[in-house]
Amino acid sequence: MTNDMKETNPPQENQRPQIDEYQMNMVMAQLQSEQNLPLGIVGGLIAALAGASVWAVITAYTNFQIGWMAVGVGFLVGYAVRYLGKGVEKVFGITGALFSLLGCAAGNFFSVILAAANNENISFFSMLFNVDLNAVIEIMVMTFHPMDVLFYGIAVYEGYKIAILPITDDMLARYAMK
Repeated sequence: MTNDMKETNPPQENQRPQIDEYQMNMVMAQLQSEQNLPLGIVGGLIAALAGASVWAVITAYTNFQIGWMAVGVGFLVGYAVRYLGKGVEKVFGITGALFSLLGCAAGNFFSVILAAANNENISFFSMLFNVDLNAVIEIMVMTFHPMDVLFYGIAVYEGYKIAILPITDDMLARYAMK
C-alpha cells in the first residue's frame, strides 16, 4: 500500500472532544468566571412569582388544584436560574430548588387569596393586603393533600437539576480551543 492509499479516519462529528485535566480546569475556570449568582437569584424569584401567578389563576378559574402546576414551576424556575445565572456550581442548583419550593407555596397561597377575592367580589390585591394570614394558612393546611409532597418534591428536584448549567461536548470543544 502506498502512502497516498493509506486509510485515514477523519474525526467524527459525534466524537467527544479529548480534553486533559489541565484543559478541564481551564474550561471550568472560564465557565465559573461567567457565572452570575445575583442575576440567577433575580431570575429564580421572577420565575417563581410568575409560575405561582399562573398556578393561582388556573386553580381559581377551574376550581381544581392541579398538582402538575408544581412541576411547571420547577421547570420555569430552573431554566430561569440557568439562563440568567449561567452557573456550574451547586449553589445555583440550591437556588433553583429553593425558589421552586417558594413558587409552589406561593402558588397555593395566591390560589387561596384569588378564590377568596372572587368570593368577596374584590380585587386580588385588596384581598392580598387585607387578608388574615392565619386564616389563609389554615385553609392551606386544610386543602393540603399528601400527593402535594410528591409534586413539590418533583418541582424542587427539577429546580435543582435544571438550574445547574450542564457542561456539554460543544462547550468543552469551544473552550478547549481557546
